[in-house]
Amino acid sequence: MQVVELEVLTGTNNTYIDRSVCPSGLHHDVVLAFLRLQQSALVAGFDLAVASSFRSFDRQLLIWNEKATGKRPLYDEGGELLVFEELAPWPLAQAILRWSALPGASRHHWGTDLDVYDRAAVPPDYQVQLSPAEVNTGGPFHAMHDWLDQQLAADNAEGFFRPYELDRGGVAPERWHLSYAPLAADLQQQLSMDSLAAFIDQQNLALKTEVLEHMQEIYHRYVEVPVAAYPEQYRWTL
Repeated sequence: MQVVELEVLTGTNNTYIDRSVCPSGLHHDVVLAFLRLQQSALVAGFDLAVASSFRSFDRQLLIWNEKATGKRPLYDEGGELLVFEELAPWPLAQAILRWSALPGASRHHWGTDLDVYDRAAVPPDYQVQLSPAEVNTGGPFHAMHDWLDQQLAADNAEGFFRPYELDRGGVAPERWHLSYAPLAADLQQQLSMDSLAAFIDQQNLALKTEVLEHMQEIYHRYVEVPVAAYPEQYRWTL
């Protein structure tokens, strides 16, 4: 395991990001694997494109704070709009965590994780929503994701997997979210609950009191991806 600095784990250092493949960038150790997967998709008739990849701490913090102060909409587990004024602080934090990562704890900070879509399936001016309707049966991207399912099952996805394939009671399922297991496994092991809490305590984070009070639950429900979710060859022993 290559030990990395907390700044890398929390998205406050982006010197390892390569933007040659997509504007939002990927970790430089992920680029070649993604290009190989992209080429395989092209042969199968899909244009595997990146909707979102690296996201800095500052960007994630802006998203979080705007949701926590009612400047962005909030949704329940069924996708229905929530009334901001009716939410107490801890339920509000949980509503945000269902759909948005805690700043400092997003896998997108690592450059190992990316949200993908089939660019060939929609017109050039299409606005990708990253919604279940787009990736499930009848959606424009479902065929590509069915193909990805086959590659994942055959261990033929260049090391990528879906960390949020299942609903484990924390982050909502995200079929569009891929993670590069060979590197993400190492980075996840290095982001401990204690180091994350100490980092959060120093930030201008809305709902910080509630987050720190419930850090153990947040870490296990919304941050930690179970070892068993990783492809077998990249699992580690806890």
